[in-house]
Amino acid sequence: MSGHSKWHTIKHKKGAADAKRGKIFTRLIKELTVAARSGGGDPDMNPRLRTIVAEAKANNMPRENIERAIRRGTGEEPGVSYEEIMYEGYGPGGVALMIQTLTDNKNRTVGEIRHLLAKYNGNLAAENSVAWMFSRKGQVLVEKNKVDEEKLLSAALDAGADDMNDDGSAWEVVCSPESFDAVREAVKGLGVEPASAEVAMIPQNYVKLTGKDAQQMLKLFEAVDDHDDVQHVWANFDIEEKEIEALA
Repeated sequence: MSGHSKWHTIKHKKGAADAKRGKIFTRLIKELTVAARSGGGDPDMNPRLRTIVAEAKANNMPRENIERAIRRGTGEEPGVSYEEIMYEGYGPGGVALMIQTLTDNKNRTVGEIRHLLAKYNGNLAAENSVAWMFSRKGQVLVEKNKVDEEKLLSAALDAGADDMNDDGSAWEVVCSPESFDAVREAVKGLGVEPASAEVAMIPQNYVKLTGKDAQQMLKLFEAVDDHDDVQHVWANFDIEEKEIEALA
């Protein structure tokens, strides 16, 4: 089971995504800009940009905001230049962390990320010290009460999914990055809006946490996730939903 995905499912269910819409829009604008800069401004020719545009629309970002961010990326409008940096680290109980950032000041960002990790009994790690524990995969989460298991499994596999896992209150559909668009659209074709859909760093194994370590890990995860320069956080913790809900 993926503790990270459970955390995101519960945040979605409790409406935390709406409460943090400003943070979500800021993250998406940065990602749109960087994706357009690296692969061009046409979503049909740029898979990364296409994925982010779909996420922006799913979060009700106004069309003009999306188009302005893309124009900044292609150089048609002035804007801040962001650098993409992936940090690796450890949290309580030896949990591995992958922290994806977009920053205009990497010295500031690394200092602040190091401080957050230390505050909650974690630490930054050397490059490639934990990356080998993760695989880049498409991940679509669907709350169980919104879909029939057999229909979801059939549609996902037909679209190219590799597997579907029981993740507590949600189903986790896993696929290759190349199949992600097709799998996400197949799920939506069932009349279901995923709780979460992204190309993520999926852990190969998980660390079970309880009690103090679990609570400290969840506080660390939320603090890092809330940082302005952090786009995504992935971790290999497995924590019972009741402990996650107690904090959320």
